[in-house]
Amino acid sequence: MINVLRRRDPEQRRLRRGMYLLPSLFTLANMFCGYACVIYAMRGEFSTAAPFIGVAVVLDLLDGRIARMTGATSDFGREFDSLADVISFGVAPAVLGYAWGLYTFGRLGWVVGFLFVSAAAIRLARFNIQSTANPDKRYFVGMPSPAAAGVPAATVFLLPQGLPAGWMATLALPLLLVPAALMVSTVRYRSFKTFNLNTRRPSSALMIVALGIAAIVTYPQWSLVLVSYTYLFSGFIGLAMARLRPRPADDAPPVTEPIDSQPLH
Repeated sequence: MINVLRRRDPEQRRLRRGMYLLPSLFTLANMFCGYACVIYAMRGEFSTAAPFIGVAVVLDLLDGRIARMTGATSDFGREFDSLADVISFGVAPAVLGYAWGLYTFGRLGWVVGFLFVSAAAIRLARFNIQSTANPDKRYFVGMPSPAAAGVPAATVFLLPQGLPAGWMATLALPLLLVPAALMVSTVRYRSFKTFNLNTRRPSSALMIVALGIAAIVTYPQWSLVLVSYTYLFSGFIGLAMARLRPRPADDAPPVTEPIDSQPLH
């Protein structure tokens, strides 16, 4: 019996190491997608470069979920994921946007790209600090870097030939500046990390997922643009609804008694 337990111990240790390695493999694949996007963007193959960011977004969602499901979360995995995200959702979209249309603006173009990279790095650093202190996991403070990277990626995927010369070319500037500003803002965005199919109507949730997959397969360019820009504007919609929503009675200003204007005797 003791010999059997001794033989099982090394097997269990190898299995445990494999569990901890699995999320990092997804993170490594995420990093490779960012690197591949940069390479293809430098070669001018934008229709090939842009989808790599979309694949990186999917891998980024999977590595965290797999780590939580297997109990393989660690400080190393958290830091490794952040470094990979800087490449895939910071450097890669900036290089893609610059090679796609910002190069026509000269130094202004690469400055805008650098601002996007800086915003992504700041956003990730702030998220690492606030993730442990923020009890509300339903929302992100500021636009998540994968979603911000999805805006230029989806746009370039829809228009790989670039924008026409003239004033239309200036539309490439907000393509990176707006997501960069939202990443470092305090606008709240909905988080889907707590999303699951354990609802009262799982068949309805599965049908929505199936419709989304069918739309992306049938019309990938327009579907990804719709998803990315809808999420971008969702932060503004939530902000407007929060401003228009009446405050509860506890937050109302205190009511003071009117001052008697008659002189005191």
